[in-house]
Order: sequence, then structure tokens, then C-alpha cells
Amino acid sequence: MSKLIEMLGSEHPIIQGPIGAMNSPDLIAAVSNAGGYGMMALGFARDVEDVKKLIKEVKSRTDKPFGANIMIINPLNEMIIPIIAEAGIKTVTTAVGFPGKIYPLLHSSGMKGLHVVLSLKHAISAVDTGADGIVAAGSEAGGLRSTGPESSTMILVPLIADNVKVPVVAAGGIADSRGYKAALALGAEGVQLGTRLLASKESSAHEKWKELIIKCHDGGTDLLPVENLMMRAIMTTEIKTLIESPGFDIKKEFRLKNADKAWNSANFDLVPAGAGQVSALITDIKSVKEIIQEMVK
Repeated sequence: MSKLIEMLGSEHPIIQGPIGAMNSPDLIAAVSNAGGYGMMALGFARDVEDVKKLIKEVKSRTDKPFGANIMIINPLNEMIIPIIAEAGIKTVTTAVGFPGKIYPLLHSSGMKGLHVVLSLKHAISAVDTGADGIVAAGSEAGGLRSTGPESSTMILVPLIADNVKVPVVAAGGIADSRGYKAALALGAEGVQLGTRLLASKESSAHEKWKELIIKCHDGGTDLLPVENLMMRAIMTTEIKTLIESPGFDIKKEFRLKNADKAWNSANFDLVPAGAGQVSALITDIKSVKEIIQEMVK
């Protein structure tokens, strides 16, 4: 048994990439029921009662292990962590912030954590400050990114695996068994899937969002500034026209606070449809079970 599987308690070392606006108990449970590790996205949680409700809904759909993603900058973490620990969650992922602030609390609550990083430097720092594992998110991954230069999954994963002594999970550019096997060959013990599970039957993503992923071609995504970060999103004709229009200030117009509204209504003028470069490899909408079974065959 690998260290990662021991930490997760799942059948397969496949973690659901959490997306705050798509916090669907159906998808989380489907991932766990298929042998993966479903994840609640609690990074933007603002009400502990909502967290309790989500845990209850997931547990009503699966008796398999599942976890949670925590953003270190969330001021409610000191209230959220005891709740998820009491619910029996053993392992979480952490992101966006200095990991040394949260790992003592996780460990004292009996939990372990995998810290999401975009560079070797931050991976080493995270392990030095208590992280039990690393999620290495290559530059091709969707979602929020840094504003600095980044390495692809093919480079980042072996770099980190060679320099830390904790389990490494590969994220970015993985959609099928080829990507899964490649990640393991690079030194990862498992993978994290975002875009591929976003485009699944159980995903609560708007059908127009799923359609954009299916139709996305090679080079069809790009990094766009969102506040003080970058976000990889699908570059539709409408988005290109919008950001090229006179007087349009992209950093001011695309606001993370509007993400839920934008993505749930498919109003991508508010916030573009986030997705990874792997969208070009996704040509159909499958069930989560089909996705995971094909991946580990």
C-alpha cells in the first residue's frame, strides 16, 4: 500500500480537484463511490452550518472516505477544521497561504494534509513546515495560478518528487489512463483531476460550461488576470471580444466574488469559464465511474 493510499483510505489514488462554485454532494460522493477521493471545496466557506449540511449530504450518498480542500486565508478555518475532523475526515488539501499557519491545527485534530504548490521552492517550504504530502499543479492546470513563471506537470512533478520525502500528487493535464500512468512514471503516487471531472455526468457545472470544455481545441485556453492572480480559462470568441473592447479593465472586471453567479448561470462575461489545457483531450461527457475505471485499467 502506498503512503498516499494509506492517507486517503480510497481504493485508487485519484483525488477530486475541488471547485468552490461546483460543491456538489452528488459529484463528491460519485468520486468516492467509484474508488477515488471526493473533495468538498471549503476554501470560500462563510457559514459553518453550510459545512455541516454539506458533510451530511455527502454522507447520505456514500460510506466511502472523502476529504476537503481548505484555503489557508479563510478566517473560518479554526471553526471548520474541528467540524470536519469530528465528521471523520482524515486527509485534506490546503492551498493559498503559508502552510505553517494551519498544519499544527490539522495535526492536533488528528488529520493530515497535502499542500497544493506551483513550484519546487514552495513544495520544500511546505514540507519543512509540516505538510504531509504535496499536490504539484503544473502550469497547464485550470483554475487560479500565480503571476510568475511556472513549470509544466512533466517538469514540476519529478522536480518535487526528487526533493521531498512525502507523497506527491500530480495535477494538470490528466484526463485518461495515459496521463494517469505518466504521472506515476514521473514519481507521483497519485493524481488530482479538475477539468475531467467538471465535464462529467454527475458534475453540477452548467451544460454550457461542459460544452465549452468539449469543444475546446488545442491552445483554446489562456491565462487571464483575475484581481492579483491569474486564472486559466477557455478563450471563447465572446471573451476575446470583451477583453479587447476599449475601456475594458480586465483586472477590475473579472472578480472572484462573482464566480458562483457567473458559472452557475453561464454568464461568462462576469468570470470566464475556468478549465485546463487538458480540455482539448476531453471529447465527451462520461460518468465519474467510467472516467475512473478507464483511468486505472
